[in-house]
Amino acid sequence: MHNKEEVNRRLKNVEGHLRGIERMVEEDTYCIDVLRQIQAVQAALNKISVSILDNHLKSCVTTAIQGEDPRERERVLKEITDVFEAATKN
Repeated sequence: MHNKEEVNRRLKNVEGHLRGIERMVEEDTYCIDVLRQIQAVQAALNKISVSILDNHLKSCVTTAIQGEDPRERERVLKEITDVFEAATKN
Protein backbone atom coordinates (compact mmCIF):
# COMPACT_ATOMS: atom_id res chain seq x y z
CA MET A 1 0.00 0.00 0.00
CA HIS A 2 1.57 3.27 -1.15
CA ASN A 3 -0.27 5.55 1.25
CA LYS A 4 0.03 3.45 4.40
CA GLU A 5 1.14 6.35 6.60
CA GLU A 6 -1.78 8.52 5.48
CA VAL A 7 -4.28 5.69 6.04
CA ASN A 8 -2.86 5.00 9.51
CA ARG A 9 -3.02 8.70 10.39
CA ARG A 10 -6.67 8.84 9.34
CA LEU A 11 -7.47 5.65 11.28
CA LYS A 12 -5.91 7.10 14.44
CA ASN A 13 -8.07 10.18 13.94
CA VAL A 14 -11.19 8.00 13.62
CA GLU A 15 -10.15 6.09 16.73
CA GLY A 16 -10.00 9.36 18.68
CA HIS A 17 -13.42 10.37 17.39
CA LEU A 18 -14.86 7.01 18.46
CA ARG A 19 -13.50 7.47 21.97
CA GLY A 20 -15.15 10.90 21.98
CA ILE A 21 -18.46 9.36 20.96
CA GLU A 22 -18.14 6.81 23.77
CA ARG A 23 -17.67 9.67 26.24
CA MET A 24 -20.66 11.49 24.77
CA VAL A 25 -22.85 8.41 25.29
CA GLU A 26 -21.56 7.94 28.84
CA GLU A 27 -22.32 11.59 29.59
CA ASP A 28 -25.83 11.40 28.09
CA THR A 29 -25.03 13.96 25.41
CA TYR A 30 -27.95 15.09 23.26
CA CYS A 31 -28.75 12.28 20.80
CA ILE A 32 -28.55 14.41 17.66
CA ASP A 33 -25.05 15.56 18.63
CA VAL A 34 -23.99 11.93 19.05
CA LEU A 35 -25.54 11.03 15.69
CA ARG A 36 -23.67 13.88 13.99
CA GLN A 37 -20.39 12.62 15.39
CA ILE A 38 -21.19 9.09 14.23
CA GLN A 39 -21.89 10.45 10.74
CA ALA A 40 -18.53 12.24 10.80
CA VAL A 41 -16.78 8.97 11.68
CA GLN A 42 -18.65 7.15 8.92
CA ALA A 43 -17.62 9.83 6.41
CA ALA A 44 -14.00 9.56 7.53
CA LEU A 45 -14.09 5.77 7.16
CA ASN A 46 -15.61 6.16 3.70
CA LYS A 47 -12.70 8.41 2.69
CA ILE A 48 -10.26 5.81 3.98
CA SER A 49 -12.08 3.11 2.02
CA VAL A 50 -11.90 5.16 -1.17
CA SER A 51 -8.18 5.71 -0.67
CA ILE A 52 -7.53 2.00 -0.13
CA LEU A 53 -9.72 1.06 -3.10
CA ASP A 54 -7.94 3.58 -5.32
CA ASN A 55 -4.58 2.13 -4.35
CA HIS A 56 -5.85 -1.42 -4.94
CA LEU A 57 -7.18 -0.54 -8.39
CA LYS A 58 -3.93 1.14 -9.37
CA SER A 59 -1.76 -1.72 -8.15
CA CYS A 60 -3.25 -5.18 -7.63
CA VAL A 61 -6.10 -4.93 -10.14
CA THR A 62 -3.96 -3.29 -12.83
CA THR A 63 -1.30 -5.96 -12.42
CA ALA A 64 -3.89 -8.75 -12.67
CA ILE A 65 -5.57 -7.25 -15.72
CA GLN A 66 -2.27 -6.79 -17.52
CA GLY A 67 -1.16 -10.29 -16.54
CA GLU A 68 -1.41 -13.50 -18.51
CA ASP A 69 -3.67 -15.44 -16.14
CA PRO A 70 -7.37 -15.04 -17.01
CA ARG A 71 -8.40 -16.70 -13.73
CA GLU A 72 -6.49 -14.07 -11.77
CA ARG A 73 -8.21 -11.30 -13.77
CA GLU A 74 -11.60 -12.80 -13.00
CA ARG A 75 -10.68 -13.25 -9.33
CA VAL A 76 -9.74 -9.61 -8.75
CA LEU A 77 -12.76 -8.34 -10.67
CA LYS A 78 -15.04 -10.59 -8.60
CA GLU A 79 -13.45 -9.24 -5.42
CA ILE A 80 -14.37 -5.71 -6.45
CA THR A 81 -17.93 -6.76 -7.25
CA ASP A 82 -18.22 -8.59 -3.92
CA VAL A 83 -17.02 -5.53 -2.00
CA PHE A 84 -19.62 -3.33 -3.69
CA GLU A 85 -22.39 -5.88 -3.13
CA ALA A 86 -21.51 -6.12 0.55
CA ALA A 87 -21.52 -2.33 0.85
CA THR A 88 -25.02 -2.06 -0.57
CA LYS A 89 -26.65 -4.73 1.60
CA ASN A 90 -29.01 -3.44 4.24
